[in-house]
Amino acid sequence: MQPIGDWKGKQITVVGAGRSGLAVAEVLHQLGAEVLVADQKQPEQLPATTIAKLREMGVSLRAPATPENAFHPNTQLVVTSPGVPKQNSLLQCALQKGIPIWSEIELAYRLTDLPIVAITGTNGKTTTTLLVAAMLKQSDIPAIPCGNISADEIKKTLVEAARQQDAATPTVLVAEVSSFQLEWTQSFRPKIGVLTNITADHLDRYANLEEYAQTKARLFAYQTAEDFAVLNADDPVTQTLNISDFPATLCWFSAYREPEGPIAAWRKGDWLFYRSPSTATIRLLALADFPKSLPGIHSMENVLAAAITALLLGANPEAVVEAVRRFKGVPHRMELVAESEGIIYINNSMCTNIAAAVRSLEALSQPAIVIAGGAEKNLDFAPLTPALLRHAKALVLIGEAAERMEQTFRKGGFQAIYRAASLDEAVHTAHSLASPGDIVMLSPACASFDMFANFEARGAAFRSAVKTLLEGHER
Repeated sequence: MQPIGDWKGKQITVVGAGRSGLAVAEVLHQLGAEVLVADQKQPEQLPATTIAKLREMGVSLRAPATPENAFHPNTQLVVTSPGVPKQNSLLQCALQKGIPIWSEIELAYRLTDLPIVAITGTNGKTTTTLLVAAMLKQSDIPAIPCGNISADEIKKTLVEAARQQDAATPTVLVAEVSSFQLEWTQSFRPKIGVLTNITADHLDRYANLEEYAQTKARLFAYQTAEDFAVLNADDPVTQTLNISDFPATLCWFSAYREPEGPIAAWRKGDWLFYRSPSTATIRLLALADFPKSLPGIHSMENVLAAAITALLLGANPEAVVEAVRRFKGVPHRMELVAESEGIIYINNSMCTNIAAAVRSLEALSQPAIVIAGGAEKNLDFAPLTPALLRHAKALVLIGEAAERMEQTFRKGGFQAIYRAASLDEAVHTAHSLASPGDIVMLSPACASFDMFANFEARGAAFRSAVKTLLEGHER
């Protein structure tokens, strides 16, 4: 799509003053729009840096925002942040006024002609995003990882990447995209859309799993036959979508079997294979090439999805293999923090739902003392019990969900459960329960917002607690 014309003087409200909202406000301000940022928090609840940045730009801030003060007299557009639910009073007011509402990714799409790869799914989004970018770069194809990605040093929204890149440079924007960002798309059309998997998550925001899945499927709604949809052939919820209605060319990946269709990637024995009309079938990658940073079946699925995507964009197979070999992993995702006295400490703070917790445990080859718990998302914890029984020596629970988690796991037969009032205390308890050869793993299976600003802050706190603990033992 061609970028929209002149933004100069257009009155636009940005709802939410978080990272996404601030990026949108800055880009629209640079384009000459008259921007108003509306946030329902009190001013003292917002970061001082955010307020200072808006003041520096001369952008109006309404905090706390209300339907009465959140709009210009002639507001022409609302751009909403992903953390703002659809039922929010400001968004509902905009709908009643007939004002169009876009997500940040919709705005980004309308600001660039560069090819966009959009990767969504319940789990594996960040790893797959970084793998695609690495495979392209290894093939000398410029690529920028961006979007909803939160891998410490990589924090660039899609709208920032779209605005900052010269369309004359054939750069691929590789964006991690959440279901929240897909709620307000009207024309968002990625050249390649990737859906890693769908399992129960965010049921505090969606009525049921079906609504959540349908929101994920919006990734493919505006594609055409010239585009590609990369899908998990083994994911049961994905199979419930109206895949036959997807306009793009379907590409399947599987860790268990060879999928049908002209474009596919799969595992057979100790090798990964790839097939397309232009390459026939090639033996792509040996499982022996996988680094320790990519453990388990879920990592294999991420590599398969990334490989299809990168190869469709012109990456060469040798570069794909080399990118996997060199992959260092993702901060807060099965991240090795330390090893001391035969005990390994793993930060898996990005694990914020049950399926991710199950897969993380199943990827371990040693017994684990697991630290879990956090903010409620109305998830059923019972499916985690069998994995705990198979892989965990003990469980240390923290946070808002601890009581319900303990009741669920004890009912399922897992009894080695301890409680801690803080993450520091949980690390000390887990250490005391561990023996040489064990793993102490933070794998919350919950959101972080009861105790921390986000999962990154939780992971950083775990790293710090482990460092302090081990330094104390060395003295």
